[in-house]
Amino acid sequence: MLTAIAFTAAVSLGGAALTYLFAKDEGLLWRLCVGNVIGSVLFFFPSFLLFKTGICLYGAAPWILLVSLLFVSLPLLLLRRKDIRAEFRHEKDLAKGKVQGATFTKLLRFSYYAFFGLLFLFFFARAMIVAADGIYTGGSQNLGDLPFHLGAIFSFSEGCNFPPQNPSFAGATFSYPFTADFLTAILVAVGAEVASVMWVQNVVWAFALLVILERFVFKVTGERLAGKLAAPILFFSGGLGFLWFFGDYWAGSQSLWYTLWNLGKDYTIGDEFRWGSSLVTLFITQRSLLLGMPLALIVAGFLWGKITTESTENTEKRKGRGMFATPLFPAFLVGLLAGTLPLVHAHSLFVLFVISGFWFFFSLERWREWTAFGIGTAIVAVPELYWVLSGSASRTGEFFAWHFGYQAGETNVVWFWLKNTGLFIPLLLAAFVLLLAGSRNGKKGADPEAEGSKRGGSQKGEGSIRDAFFALHNGRATDTIHVLAVFYLPFLLLFFVSNLFKLAPWEWDNIKVLIYWFAGSIPLVALVLSGFWKKGSAWKALVAVFFAALVFSGALDVWRTASGQIRNRVFDIRAVDLAEWMRFYTEPDAVILNAPTYNSAAVLSGRISVMRYPGHLSSHGIDYYGREDEVKKIYAGAPDADELLRKYNVEFILVSPAERGMMTVNEQYLSKFPVAHEEGEYRLYRAK
Repeated sequence: MLTAIAFTAAVSLGGAALTYLFAKDEGLLWRLCVGNVIGSVLFFFPSFLLFKTGICLYGAAPWILLVSLLFVSLPLLLLRRKDIRAEFRHEKDLAKGKVQGATFTKLLRFSYYAFFGLLFLFFFARAMIVAADGIYTGGSQNLGDLPFHLGAIFSFSEGCNFPPQNPSFAGATFSYPFTADFLTAILVAVGAEVASVMWVQNVVWAFALLVILERFVFKVTGERLAGKLAAPILFFSGGLGFLWFFGDYWAGSQSLWYTLWNLGKDYTIGDEFRWGSSLVTLFITQRSLLLGMPLALIVAGFLWGKITTESTENTEKRKGRGMFATPLFPAFLVGLLAGTLPLVHAHSLFVLFVISGFWFFFSLERWREWTAFGIGTAIVAVPELYWVLSGSASRTGEFFAWHFGYQAGETNVVWFWLKNTGLFIPLLLAAFVLLLAGSRNGKKGADPEAEGSKRGGSQKGEGSIRDAFFALHNGRATDTIHVLAVFYLPFLLLFFVSNLFKLAPWEWDNIKVLIYWFAGSIPLVALVLSGFWKKGSAWKALVAVFFAALVFSGALDVWRTASGQIRNRVFDIRAVDLAEWMRFYTEPDAVILNAPTYNSAAVLSGRISVMRYPGHLSSHGIDYYGREDEVKKIYAGAPDADELLRKYNVEFILVSPAERGMMTVNEQYLSKFPVAHEEGEYRLYRAK
């Protein structure tokens, strides 16, 4: 764990220094969180390029780690510049002032971050549980995803999987965005425990997302309270499941306290609900999104600055920075960061493409900066996309097809979304109504600061949502309808596209795009709540009810995981022991034949499988049916079994309870192969 913590600190410092080249007037907490995200991504590239030579050939993992950390630390040299050093000192003084002296406001601020920090610590500790009798997960939706990520991690750290093959489908390029898992693998390769590394990384990336989302919402709305409301709305996302919870409670005979400690199911995902709490269904299961979403929001926040005056910098502030003085350089740099997304989280790149393409047409006067951003993105993204798609077994035609209503099925689509998101969409519609009404009633182009003074309020809009939204333009003569349309239409487009088409082979995976619609809608919902909060005590009570309804269902599911109520075994101890033997006594590039299941012992060995879980393969657009039939033929000892073993270059054949339970195993045929190792009911035959 100390290795992971030290690594996190190192990449955070280097990445934080880099933020001074594209972000002004930010706090140190924001810079450190952003720094960890972009520092992690920057670390990936040198370590990945040196991986084959340094680790696979010479076993020099510590040297690869050191060289890559030195690369990520290069931006610290920027602190030698007087202007950047002055900015850093100013921000350090501001940060010191926020923690010195006990006030109620400072206590609330600390409690806010402390709550989420502790929540993430407990929650992500349940992602992988190593016990004496095997490996478990405490996530209700993580039973298949945990072994998938472990298979990717160990394929790098133990199997020297380079150039990366799909660990679950031998011979195919690994087209899944594997940056997050590769970062874990590097630390595992130097001796760190995989469970500890994943825990530290998940906690830090989730906390970074919290801070980055808060700042993004504040930039859009001009309201600090709206920024604070954003994180719980995202992390505890859900719908009307709390009504089902109270129904279960009233139907039972146990106390409420007992019921909360013995929740038998999730209330945001299951038979009744398909949206899911983002922590339970996305961030604990899809590590690529956990790293990709904060990166996408960093880029989106920068791009939104191209629409507002917020990004217009005083030339004097950049004086003496040479090439950094031009506004083209920050745009180009942020473009380079966006270009890394194909290997971080590909759906996030698609979302940014939609958003940036839309916003570009509303700021054509800054076309040079947009061009610099586009060039930077293309320089990195195009080679990555070409490499990922070359040799991939994924069929691109599987990623786009007509599919109405997302997961509504036979359910009325309007009721489906109301049930799954609760008051979120009604509050979103309320935001539109109030903003548009304010635009009609107000004076077009009026200075919001002056308007607020006339009412005895401030430009933050005491009771005026319109003024709060106006504030982000700093008095610029632009009406609210224009601002609202420019900001929200690309997110609305993502929602409609995701309800008309499937954007992945498995239609539920549209949630990887829908979560961005949700994140883009949060500023408006949070703005409505913060505006009502300022109207008086009665309104505060109403806001409290609305907020509780928004987060209660998701909080129940998160609580169920964080409190340790779920414990599903993924691997038994025999599988763990056999995998350990395979790591030591088989070649790193050995190909294993095993049952098409998610929790084969081959996963923990780091070796490539002929085929693993069909659910993962189909969700990646891979046609596995022919290979699945051939796997069954081999185990059954079909006449062409030997030929099929040669076809897939199989070196070891695994027979375990999974193989015996899922298919016909011809023990007589397999007896002609020597037994390489045996662990209880697990037997490994040497096919070569």
